[in-house]
Amino acid sequence: MPRLPLLLSALLLACPALAAAAPAERPEVTAAAARLKAKVVDWRRDFHQHPELSNREERTSGKVAEQLRAMGLKPMTGIARHGVVAIIKGGKPGPRIALRADMDALPVTEQTGLPFASKATSTYRGETVGVMHACGHDAHTATLLGVAEALVKMRDDLPGEVMLVFQPAEEGAPPPEEGGAALMLKEGLFKDFKPEAVFGLHVFSSVAAGQIAVRGGPLMAASDRFGIKVIGRQTHGSAPWNGVDPIVASADLVGTAQTIVSRRANLSKQPAVLTFGAIKGGIRYNIIPDEVEMVGTIRTFDEGMRQQIFADLRNVAEHTAAAHGAKTVTDIYESEGNPATVNDPALTARMLPSLQAVVGKDNVYEPPLQMGAEDFSLYAREVPGLFFFVGATGAGIDPATAPANHSPKFLLDEKALDVGLRALLQVSLDYLNGTAVAAPAAG
Repeated sequence: MPRLPLLLSALLLACPALAAAAPAERPEVTAAAARLKAKVVDWRRDFHQHPELSNREERTSGKVAEQLRAMGLKPMTGIARHGVVAIIKGGKPGPRIALRADMDALPVTEQTGLPFASKATSTYRGETVGVMHACGHDAHTATLLGVAEALVKMRDDLPGEVMLVFQPAEEGAPPPEEGGAALMLKEGLFKDFKPEAVFGLHVFSSVAAGQIAVRGGPLMAASDRFGIKVIGRQTHGSAPWNGVDPIVASADLVGTAQTIVSRRANLSKQPAVLTFGAIKGGIRYNIIPDEVEMVGTIRTFDEGMRQQIFADLRNVAEHTAAAHGAKTVTDIYESEGNPATVNDPALTARMLPSLQAVVGKDNVYEPPLQMGAEDFSLYAREVPGLFFFVGATGAGIDPATAPANHSPKFLLDEKALDVGLRALLQVSLDYLNGTAVAAPAAG
């Protein structure tokens, strides 16, 4: 049977009343999900068929704003380029919360064979690429629209206020542009409306449809982008001794850099990853080029380990290249990176019964730490946050071997839309009404 997080288990043992409380799904949630099911599926399929890359979500944001206006809301547009924000004001006094969904797609050519598969193309890093919602942001956007319509319908009896955040560029703005959660916050997202809590979800291929995975404390890794330029000296491929070969130096560098994690990082403390994602150098088979450029990512949970890996990578790059007579320029774009996504422990414990009410206790479990990253983490540094995974892989498919998020074959079981809508709506209503089971006080 899936295990509860250790922290949550301790809380339940300390407070038997908390363990006993497993509220049923709210009838208004059940009714809203049934009423909106077909509409949410239609929205998702439309977004899926017309994906847009980060900071290019013009059509998507336009459709979102159009639907919000049709609900009687007054969306604010153009935030962080294509972000859309709307406020639902309840008819009764109460707390403020924020709900977030991301809207952007990836430079991936779809291979699912779906009748509504994407055929879109765009330009990425100077190359023509296919574009696909290979991470499920189409589902997130459609789900939040459904939650918005449900909340608007019950607005007169709703306590408090809800900020709807439709965010662009979660996958990262194309350099040198700014974007995503960082730019939304920079432009004052929480300046005039400071929520008590922020909630978000992500459909996840490694979780079976009908299940929810949630973890108090660290959930997803910090993410940092790096670039290394190896500078050699061009020469003819038949006479390598007349130049300095940056390709051979780069090959040695890639291999040696793997020892930073395998031999230098204290993995008994927290996991870490260093990955090279692209290498580009040369254009002709018999010419050794002047330089090679490499880009990659670093994933960590601990800030001390993060900084040590930065220092080790610069050191390895410089000295490995020097051993071949080459030079390097290493850039680590620390200011662009996302910190680790950390769920507020007390908020997680408080809202756990709400998630269990939607899919049952046995279908809510603690996932392992995830090396993927999320810029939801930036909101969760401003206010207490809860981010959870909704199962995306359908019956008959092993989630352990299903095509992962970011795969051209990533296949969403649309049951995730129903579960996501009910979970996010249940969490919102329980928090606003103060009926979620509160975590016991410290001490």
